[in-house]
Amino acid sequence: MQNLAALKEKLNLPKRIVITTHVKPDADALGSSLGLAGYLLKRGHQVCVITPTDYPEFLNWMDGNEDVMIFEGNEEKAQYLVENADLVFCLDFSSLSRIGALGELVRQSEAEKVLIDHHLNPETFAQYVLWSTEAAATAELVFDLIEMLDDVEKITKGMAEALYAGLMTDTGNFKLPATTPHVHNIVAALMELGADVSKVSHCVYDDNSLDRMKMLGFALSERLEVIEGSTVAFFYLTLEDKKRFNYQTGDSEGLVNYGLAVKGVNVSAIFIEEEKNVKISFRSFGDIPVNEISRKYFNGGGHKNAAGGASFDDLQTTINKFKDLVQNQIKELNYEA
Repeated sequence: MQNLAALKEKLNLPKRIVITTHVKPDADALGSSLGLAGYLLKRGHQVCVITPTDYPEFLNWMDGNEDVMIFEGNEEKAQYLVENADLVFCLDFSSLSRIGALGELVRQSEAEKVLIDHHLNPETFAQYVLWSTEAAATAELVFDLIEMLDDVEKITKGMAEALYAGLMTDTGNFKLPATTPHVHNIVAALMELGADVSKVSHCVYDDNSLDRMKMLGFALSERLEVIEGSTVAFFYLTLEDKKRFNYQTGDSEGLVNYGLAVKGVNVSAIFIEEEKNVKISFRSFGDIPVNEISRKYFNGGGHKNAAGGASFDDLQTTINKFKDLVQNQIKELNYEA
C-alpha cells in the first residue's frame, strides 16, 4: 500500500472519518464500507458511511446498516461531515465521478483521502492508495489492509459477514477467474472469525420479494434472446416491465448472469430502461473483455469479465446497436458462430 506507515501512524489517534462508495452500492461496495467502518469504530474513531444513493433492500441485514447516511435527501448534513472530516475513505470506485454530486465535495474537502479499489484506471486524488486489479473484490483489499495493520483479531462476526458478502458476490459465488487461493484463505479466516456464510448467502440470494421472483420468471421467458449465429445472449427490461413488477433498487441484480447459463453462450448483457438513459451490464467467460466493449461503445468500463455502461439513446436503438456490433463480429467479442 502506498504510504502505509503514514496512514498507520495517523490512525493511532482518534479521527473524524467518512467512508463513501459508488452510486447504487452493491454487496462489495456496502460490505467493504461497513466492514471497514466497524473496524475503525473499534479503533476509537468517529465514522460515518455515506452512500451517494439508496441500495438494495437485501443488503439491509449488514451490521451498521442503520447508521448509513444516504446523500440524496441529506445533502447539507453530508456536506458538513465531508468538509470537517480528517480522512475520507473511498471504496470500490476508481474515479470521483462514480459517486455523483458527492464527488466534488470529496475533491474539495481538506481531508486526506484513502483509495481502496480494484477497478481499472484509478484517478489520482488520494494520498493513500491500496489498489489492485488482481483483487477479486474491494472487500479483499479491506481485509488485507486490516491485516497490514496487524488488527485481524479486531474483526467481529458482523464485520466478517459484511466482508464475506463482498467476496461472495464479486466472485460470482466463487465461480469467476478472480477467485484465487488468497480469496479462499480470506474466506477461511472470516469463517474462523465467526462469519455465518449460509446466512449471508440466504440474505443476498434467497430473500426475494414475490414481485422480484415474478419479474425473474418474466425476464427469462419473455426478455431473453440469443443473437442468431452467435454465442451472445441479452435481456432487456422496459419502464413498463419495471412498473408491472413494482421494481425496486437491486431487483435486476444478478439477472445478467443467467444468460451465461445458456449452453454455448459466453457473453451476456442486460439493458434496463431508465427515465433518462439505458443502464447496461455485461458478463463474459474466458478471454472476452467486456470492459473494453463497454468502454468503447457504451460509456462504461469495469473488469474483463464483468462490466457496466450506459446509453443515452432509447432502448430499442441501444439494443439494435448491440446486435449490429455482434453481427459484425467485432474483434472484442471473439465468439465462434
